[in-house]
Amino acid sequence: MRILVTGGAGFIGSHFVRQLLSDDGPEAAGLTTPTAVTVLDVLTYAGNPANLASVQDDPRLTFIRGDILDTDRVTALMAEHDAVVHLAAESHVDRSIAAGGGFASTNVLGTQNLLEAAVHAGLGTFVHVSTDEVYGSIPVGSWTEEQPLSPNSPYSAAKAGSDLLALAYHRTHGLDVRITRCSNNYGPHQYPEKIIPLFITRLLDGGSVPLYGDGEQIRDWLHVEDHCRAIRLVLEGGRPGEVYNVGGGTELTNKQLTALLLEACGRDWESVEHVADRKAHDARYSVDWSKIRDELGYRPLRSFDEGLAATVDWYRQNRAWWEPLDR
Repeated sequence: MRILVTGGAGFIGSHFVRQLLSDDGPEAAGLTTPTAVTVLDVLTYAGNPANLASVQDDPRLTFIRGDILDTDRVTALMAEHDAVVHLAAESHVDRSIAAGGGFASTNVLGTQNLLEAAVHAGLGTFVHVSTDEVYGSIPVGSWTEEQPLSPNSPYSAAKAGSDLLALAYHRTHGLDVRITRCSNNYGPHQYPEKIIPLFITRLLDGGSVPLYGDGEQIRDWLHVEDHCRAIRLVLEGGRPGEVYNVGGGTELTNKQLTALLLEACGRDWESVEHVADRKAHDARYSVDWSKIRDELGYRPLRSFDEGLAATVDWYRQNRAWWEPLDR
């Protein structure tokens, strides 16, 4: 199988590529090893070729710096691949609140450009990687895949738009589209704008960290390796036109998460700065991932305690990766 990975130099994308090219470990068990992997990444601030350093010499890997909005480039690439895993996206809520235009352009128009090219190329499978944020907030219980979309930020609205386009291309053109909607990811190589790497890097540097509002917002945490394994399961065994929620099984308030990060970094609550809450801040996310469990055998392999400890240790040991970045 020849796989095109958009956004493959980013946090989740680079993990997915490294996992694809790995021949051992629990993440690869029972899954097909691809014959070729092409990364298409425009290398925005969050894309980093260093994320692919461990596999850069693999003869199966080709890296192309390019934009998913480049119709000619995308059209040519589609004809050379059997499947696409679409991870390229603008994804930071705060940035979308400050300026939403790039989110609509990349997430909606970029996805449409890929879908159109896929149809014309007769592509085999198109896996569109989305987010639980498209559902909006849920006070109790967990979303199933049938939950109507109700996004509350420009970021999640742009992702919801791309989801609907992907499903429309399946229904209209018969394109084999499969969508995943994941909960909050964490792990190594995550750009330090999201809460876990932001807090770790600032705390390791002796700085303070911002806690929005009362800190009672609830998120479900999913290690990036488990997420990437779920994407592979959907790529290989998912059903066309279906949506699969992917959860991690660990719900925490932001205040609880902050306490764990303070302890792991050897700091105390004097390092926490309470700031005004984010606009339209969703109170709680929670996905029901029984569908992917029952159909494809997915379950998280990384416990949150072990995964968080390993993540903190990675940032502690890899200052050269994150110190030059704008935090």
